[in-house]
Amino acid sequence: MRRRKKKGSDEKLISYTNYVIKENIEDLKGNWSLKFKNENPIYVEFGTGRGKFITTLAKQNPNINYIAMEIKEEVLLKAVEKADEAKLDNILFVWGNVNNILDFFDKGEISRVYVNFCDPWPKKRWSKRRLTHSNFLDKYKEILSDEGELHFKTDNQDLFEFSLNEIASNNWLLKNISLDLAKNTEINNVTTEYEDKFMSQGMKIFRCEASKRLTL
Repeated sequence: MRRRKKKGSDEKLISYTNYVIKENIEDLKGNWSLKFKNENPIYVEFGTGRGKFITTLAKQNPNINYIAMEIKEEVLLKAVEKADEAKLDNILFVWGNVNNILDFFDKGEISRVYVNFCDPWPKKRWSKRRLTHSNFLDKYKEILSDEGELHFKTDNQDLFEFSLNEIASNNWLLKNISLDLAKNTEINNVTTEYEDKFMSQGMKIFRCEASKRLTL
């Protein structure tokens, strides 16, 4: 089904010129620290949705720069409004497609990648569209620093099992694997809007971290 756009979302979104980057994103490749005007680590979330997760992190960690990427303008607008309301100065929003990240980020430019509750694309023939497929993992590995990490969360057990296999088989080091995040007291978990809903229904949340290095 074709997604219906909410009237006026485009115009309102791009009106936040201090936060939203849509045009000429390629010009920022290798220059994101200049855009942030500091040398702080840069963390990116691909598929940021309404932004509760990434804006909460930005509030908690003023010495880290955050980039939130989302292709759906009406939900990205919600995320930008959260940042604007909180007057955050360590976050930027990219209205773009995760398929193009090698055009947007330089080699080793990013310190951490977050992928939260991405579309599971359940049919086998759709596997290459999953954001934890090896095709995407290779892109993350390219833009991540030597000590860079991937953090992944989902409510879909099949997707999680697929992701663990993909990550391990592509020479990433898996760690901090959780099969029921609500019961894990060792992780300081920041939730997404979806996650709050799922947890309230008693659903399990699966999470893992992966380092691009084979040894810690």
